[in-house]
Amino acid sequence: MKHFLQNTSCGTGSAVLLFCSALVACAPQETVRNTAPATPATVAVAQPAPAAPPPVVALPYGDAVKLAARDLFTKAKLPDGQSFSLVIDPLVDGTTGMQSVATVALEQQVTDIVSSNYPRYQIKPFNSANLAAAPLVFIGTFTPINLQGKAAGERDAYRVCFALADLKTGKIVSKGFARSQMDGIDPTPLPYFRDAPLWVNDKIVEGYIKTCQGTSAGDPINAAYLDKVSVVAGIDEATKAYNSKKYKDSLALFTALLRNPAGDQPRVHTGIYLSNVKLGRREAAMQVFSKMASQGMSAKRLAVKFGFQSGGSALAKDENPYDRWLKELASVSSKLAKTSETCFEVGGHTGRGGSEPLNERLALQRAEYVKQRLLAERKDLANVISTKGYGSSEALVATGKGDPFDALDRRIEFKSTQCPTKS
Repeated sequence: MKHFLQNTSCGTGSAVLLFCSALVACAPQETVRNTAPATPATVAVAQPAPAAPPPVVALPYGDAVKLAARDLFTKAKLPDGQSFSLVIDPLVDGTTGMQSVATVALEQQVTDIVSSNYPRYQIKPFNSANLAAAPLVFIGTFTPINLQGKAAGERDAYRVCFALADLKTGKIVSKGFARSQMDGIDPTPLPYFRDAPLWVNDKIVEGYIKTCQGTSAGDPINAAYLDKVSVVAGIDEATKAYNSKKYKDSLALFTALLRNPAGDQPRVHTGIYLSNVKLGRREAAMQVFSKMASQGMSAKRLAVKFGFQSGGSALAKDENPYDRWLKELASVSSKLAKTSETCFEVGGHTGRGGSEPLNERLALQRAEYVKQRLLAERKDLANVISTKGYGSSEALVATGKGDPFDALDRRIEFKSTQCPTKS
């Protein structure tokens, strides 16, 4: 019995305590001299481990779209027994603002879901006349993310974000979200976005994205988007003409938008540039390129989609007039440096894939190459331009495929910086 007791551990659970008490009661009693009061034993109570967060689940694409749509429409707080006019402002990539084969397919699926399941919403064409009636506007973003919900690092899912905006009240009616798997999704950009030479910090597109991603039901629609909504349907019409290779129509439509002060925005100037290029009007196109570059640099951020030789720092030999781009960029940089005492960082970027130290080195070499080309045009930029190689640390698309879709990852970016203090 003594041997059994010596090898038995008595825990703090009630069943074990009873068992151990019974064993002690049955054991032969020994006289124990106790010269001091017994000190109560301290029992450590184990704290429960914090619950692990539930795993983030990415659904098959079709299921994710249905979930986000159901989330949006079932939570919409609108008067019962009424029907509502609904227009869909074309969906975009939530990081770049581009439209792609994937965003077009997503819009069509939303249209089918609404028509089949939510008859109180009457979908109408997205045009100026229907917008003038202040309908509900459906907007949405389709953003490559990782499963931690961040638009950085390796992308392994898409975040589907839907918002229902009421132009009558200027507020968000409802929101819907889901995460989608990447299988079967075609992220190829539509021609207008593939061909655009510059990526500008467009406040209206940014306002669209923030309205979807940065608001809650009841919040106001982002002002940058709401204030310019009168021309967004015209931009969509002109963009579709360009995508359909109707370049004379697209040029006329984009140019007509400039008659409205709200039309003086990067997407319109980009469309005029692209249409002129397709029509062989290079000089007219370069005048617009200068305007676009000035808008981008004044907005503190301008990305240029230079094509580089694979693995090298020299410019590729393709149909783009890189020499003219550099001439205009040098001229705009020089003017801004003189009038606003602005300096610029020329940052080189690469796509994901390969060794990151090599990516950073290549990115810096490309930035230095562009700097030297700019200095060849304008000597006065020598003390105005600095360079930095970012590698793939700020990849916007991050597929690593090296195709037209992630061309923006291989950009040269101009950022306004504070000029060094003169001693």
